[in-house]
Formats: sequence, C-alpha cells, structure tokens
Amino acid sequence: MALALIASVFVVATCGLVYELLASTIASYLLGDSVTQFSTIIGVYLFAMGIGSWCSRYAKRDELRLFIRAEILIALIGGWAAALLFLMFPVIDQFRVLLYALVVGIGFLVGLEIPLLMRILKQDFDFRETVSTVLTFDYVGALAASLLFPLILMPFIGMIRTGFLFGFANVAVAIALIAIQPRGRKMPVEMLAGIAVAVSLVIGFIGAERVQRFAETASLEEPIIHATSTPYQRIVLTRRGDNISLFLNGNLQFSSLDEYRYHEALVLPALGRVANPRNILILGGGDGLAAREVLRHTSVEHVTLVDLDPAMTQLFTDTPLLARLNENSFSDPRMTVINADGFNWVRQDEGQYDAVIVDFPDPTSLSIGKLYTTTFYRALRQRLAPGGIVSVQSGSPFVAPQAYWTIAATLEEAGFSTRPYHAYVPSFGDWGFILAANGRVPETADILPGGRFVTRATEPALFEFPPDMARRDAEPNRLDNQLLVRTFADEWRRYDG
Repeated sequence: MALALIASVFVVATCGLVYELLASTIASYLLGDSVTQFSTIIGVYLFAMGIGSWCSRYAKRDELRLFIRAEILIALIGGWAAALLFLMFPVIDQFRVLLYALVVGIGFLVGLEIPLLMRILKQDFDFRETVSTVLTFDYVGALAASLLFPLILMPFIGMIRTGFLFGFANVAVAIALIAIQPRGRKMPVEMLAGIAVAVSLVIGFIGAERVQRFAETASLEEPIIHATSTPYQRIVLTRRGDNISLFLNGNLQFSSLDEYRYHEALVLPALGRVANPRNILILGGGDGLAAREVLRHTSVEHVTLVDLDPAMTQLFTDTPLLARLNENSFSDPRMTVINADGFNWVRQDEGQYDAVIVDFPDPTSLSIGKLYTTTFYRALRQRLAPGGIVSVQSGSPFVAPQAYWTIAATLEEAGFSTRPYHAYVPSFGDWGFILAANGRVPETADILPGGRFVTRATEPALFEFPPDMARRDAEPNRLDNQLLVRTFADEWRRYDG
C-alpha cells in the first residue's frame, strides 16, 4: 500500500504540471500574448493549489477516501478541460471566466493531493522521511512533465488528447488504490465513479480529432477539408465553393479569392527595384504563393525558401488542389526548400541574395516576435547583396499602426533604409509592407507586366498613406524586450473587442 502511494506521487505530480501547461498553452493559442497568458494562468493555478493545500487540514479522518475522490474529480475536470475550452471558445462571450474557473478548480484539487498523501504515508514512515520521499517524487514528476509536454505530447499527441491521457492516469491511480484495499474497505461508489470517468476519457481520447474539428468548424464557420497538428502549429484548410482558406493556429493566412493581391504586393515592388534579380531568398511562405510570384520573373535563376514546418511545405507540394494554387512552385527546378528555423538559419547562412522576401506570420508570440527584432534584421543585412532589396510583411497599418511603425523603426535601427507601403486585401483589410535596403530604396520600380493588382500604373499609389495611418513615433523591437508582441496583441484586441 505504501509503495503504491509513493508511486502515485510521481503520477499525480506529472499530471498536475501537465494540466497547468495545457491551460497556459490553450490560453496562448486562443487568446494570444503568450507572456500574459502563461504568467496569469500559472499564478492563478499556484494560488488555487495553495488554497487547496490549506483546506486539506480540515480533512480529519479517512484521508485515503478523500484522496481517491480528489483523483477522480481531477481526472474528470482536468481530462475534459482542453476539449471543453476548444468547444466553448467559439460560442461563449465570457471565455476567460470558464478558463479561470477550470484553472482554479483543477489547481484547488491538485493542492489537496500532496498534503493528503503525506498524512496517509506518515502512518508507515518517519515524518522527515515522508516529506523527503514525497517531495523527491513530486519534483521528479514535474521534470517528467516539463520534458514530455514540449517534446512528445504537444507535437505528437495534441492538446486535447493529452488532457484525456493524463486524466486517465489520474483516475487509474484512484482505481488502483481502491482495488488494493482490504475486502472490508472496498469503496463501491468511488469504484463505479472511477470506472465511469475512465470510460468517458477513453471515448474522448478516441474521438479527440472529431472534437477538434467540431470546435474549428464552429469557430471558422466553413467546411474543413484538411486539418493536422504538427510539432510547430495547427494547420487547417477550409473550402466554401471556389474559396480555399488557410488557417495556422486559428489565424487566417490567406483566402484564395484575393491572396494574389497580398502576394503581388509583397513580391513585385521588391523585385522591380532590383536590376536582373537572380538569387532570391524567401523566409516563411510555406504555402509557395510568394514563390509563385518570384518564379514568374524570368531573370530568377535560384530561389531558396526557408520555412520551419516540413508538413506545411509538403502539403503544398503534394496536394494537387494546393499545388495548382501556387502553380507548382515547389516543383520548379529553380527552387530549394529548407525546413529550418529562420532566425538561426539566417545567422548561420553565408549566401548573398538579390532580394529577400520576408513572409512570416504576425508577431503573436515571442517565438515569432524574435523574427521582427533588431537582432534578426542585423543578421539579414549580411545576407543582402549590393543593390538588394528586402520586403517584409508588416501587419495592418490601420488596425495596428503602432505595431506597423514599430517594425519600420526596428528595420531602421538595424541599419536599413526603408520605404513603407500598403495594399487593400479584402480578407485582411488594409495591409502593410516595408521595403528595406542597405542603401537608399529606389523611388521607382520596373514592375513585371501581367499583374492582376500591382502594375506599373498602380504601384506608386501603394506608398501613399492617409493621415489615419501616417507615421508615428515607435520604439524598435529588441530581442530582450519584444515589445512588438504586446503592442500587436493590444491593438488587435481593441479592434476585435
């Protein structure tokens, strides 16, 4: 019995930290601003654990039964929490109330566990031995959770299935402890409750992908034709009629009805300012659409595309529907695709490029925000050939003007000269880009003929800003502060309500 209880310390410690990491990650995924979400979720969770630990003193007898009941409740609430959060996010206004209610509930119950276990174990061990043993297994369990979560659970199991899996681990502890009780101490009610919860968690685990798709369908309001979780992101494709849309981590990346406006604006002004562009670097752009616009230039001899997620580039290479959209750009003999972290790759690469197209996602997290810092842009300057041009997608100068001009200030702080511009893309609204060069950015461009949106006649108007989007003072985004991530989140939150 004592050995079983000690083993359960490791299990419940691992489960407890996994629930904490899950809640923080889901909050970041759904609400953005990862620093705020992780800080507040962890703080509230630990506070609730403290309350639970304090309340455990009122359990005067039958601590084992109370511990088993706590395990069953944790399994039920913690196991289903991730699925419930994803299902409720599209349909309730007060999502944060539900989020923090679950965090408090799970934290409170987890806070009960260790004090109860220590009081049960002190019947068989010296108090000092009990404390050291319980804390040792508790800390080892925390280490296991902290390693498993980012390396295995998130990339290969997913958030919803992870919740069900560790909920089952909790209820398995409860059922095992009941099963080894002497005949006179059997707990039929607890056993039935434990079995019922275990069955529900198994069903949930099996149907997790359906739950995820149901939640995404409700949120996106369009039929999903492809959805997958990779070690780096959640990729979802929807289709309604002729329109195909790509969502990464719930954020729209393009709509096939108007994506040509975005990608022509991103690519043509840059390449039009380079005499005979031959060697081109694309950072991001794993859908191959920016590459499509680059490869239309007959002078281009080689394109290197660096995108973190191999699942993304493979999807847009092998799927006929998507390959038609990017005009088989990944199969072009001039293309080289490298799946790597752009931040590190640029700092290690020794190539020189006539143009660099920076098509990273919006800076919604610190991991993406580092790609908009002075550190990254200084490294990027080293990759630019004489007379070369960089084009950077920079968000909306209308919705998030402070974030937009922060990117411009960051490029300038890194040593670039800049020319900001913007274009109207119906799916996104007014969207901004910035040209950057080691020398002066040319005023005029030799725009490739045949564009549906950007032409020699329309291109000059892109550089005109009305007063409500005019330049404003902004601090550069540095690696040690990442103020852009917070600025971006605050401005979009005000706009979205």
